[in-house]
Amino acid sequence: MPKQKTHKGAKKRFKISGGGKVLRHHSMCSHILTKKTSKRKRRLRRQTTAVGSLARGVKRLLHG
Repeated sequence: MPKQKTHKGAKKRFKISGGGKVLRHHSMCSHILTKKTSKRKRRLRRQTTAVGSLARGVKRLLHG
């Protein structure tokens, strides 16, 4: 049986941490930034972990 291919769209958007958690970026930080506070924009720049069924689905896409 052939190998499973990595989902290239997921590969560009998610990363697996050393402990096996799925890291993702926040949304809402690309445009219409004038009405958002500096604190909010700063928080949105950081990565966060994907949880629950989203993390399971992403791991399946990345590991085939």
